[in-house]
Amino acid sequence: MIINGENLVMGRLASFTAQKLLKGEKIVILNAEKAVINGNKELIYEKFKTRIDMTVKGNPHNSPKFPKFPDRIIKRSVRGMLPKRSKRGTEALKNLKVFIGVPKEFAEAKAEHLKMAEHKEGTQFIKLEQLSRLLGANW
Repeated sequence: MIINGENLVMGRLASFTAQKLLKGEKIVILNAEKAVINGNKELIYEKFKTRIDMTVKGNPHNSPKFPKFPDRIIKRSVRGMLPKRSKRGTEALKNLKVFIGVPKEFAEAKAEHLKMAEHKEGTQFIKLEQLSRLLGANW
């Protein structure tokens, strides 16, 4: 299944994807940078920035690592909805591919647009592209 992530809410997209992955389907998400997170821009940025800045005082290399790129942010959110410590969850995550933009191999493939995950007009939001650029990602 190929999904176009343009104007889709990231959480809804991730939960739909996790359900399909657990059923054994292979999923490809295109245009990851155009996905949306609902809420206040400043609060969302603060949340992600504090996650990235977390370090252990004694050994910063032993700290948790959080992604800055939009494709990796989506993959991480899907991973959080899977049972990653079981074999079933790790096998499901291997069936997920997330891309920034549309690569050549999927240029002519027909991508689905999920109505249930669509962003509604009139709500505050930030696109993953803006968030990633604020966090320091360049692609």
